[in-house]
Amino acid sequence: MARRRFFVDQVRKGEAEITGDEAHHLTRVLRVEAGQKFEISDGARVWLASVEEARKAVVRFAVLEELPAGPELPPVTLYLALIKFDRFEWAVEKATELGVARIVPVQAERSDYGLFQGSQKRGERWRRIAHEAGEQSRRLRPPEVAEAVKFADAVKSAAAHRIWLDEQPGAKPLAAAFSFAPGDTVSHDTDSGDTLPGDTLPNDSCSLLIGPEGGWADSERHALAAAGWTGASLGPMVLRAETAVCAALAVVSQMWMAAHAE
Repeated sequence: MARRRFFVDQVRKGEAEITGDEAHHLTRVLRVEAGQKFEISDGARVWLASVEEARKAVVRFAVLEELPAGPELPPVTLYLALIKFDRFEWAVEKATELGVARIVPVQAERSDYGLFQGSQKRGERWRRIAHEAGEQSRRLRPPEVAEAVKFADAVKSAAAHRIWLDEQPGAKPLAAAFSFAPGDTVSHDTDSGDTLPGDTLPNDSCSLLIGPEGGWADSERHALAAAGWTGASLGPMVLRAETAVCAALAVVSQMWMAAHAE
């Protein structure tokens, strides 16, 4: 069974520590004890480490050896319209497990009244959820969870690929929605000659925008199209927002893996 991984602020002179509430969680909930071995990451490198001291206020590690950091994850920012907070938290957890780099809550026209104001008090909780999910899924670092923004600010994303998910008929499939710049190196299906969109994301940034219950207002669709975003579909079924998060990130992750396959 794979060892658990914990995030630390820094590794200095072969030592690292976790303090505060997280140390309390490790010792009281996870029952971490001196002598046990775990992986630790400072967000850039990974080590195998032994617990030297485990108290309520602090857990100290001694580095044993450096480990391979593992593959980088695709540079995807998830712009997620604010939905009921229990479902939003579930989406944060699953988006973290699926490798998203950044999560930005968005106030859409059809987001429930009061969610934007309420989100101001939820940021730290969402970051803690992402932190714990990042450790559980053995990421190198947790995603950034930004403060909530208004829809007009989300539209300003400057990512190479900017895609909003839409349930309206006629939207192209998500995997076909990525645009290609002149000179991009893409591969072709040797049987059909078709371009394979999964081979076009080597290092490109991507922004995915997923709407609230009730979907997008027509004014929002017009604003996105005018700003150069591409509308895309996950299929004929109408999905809950948190389900769409999982489906969309799984598609992008598979495309990114195919682009990096040797």
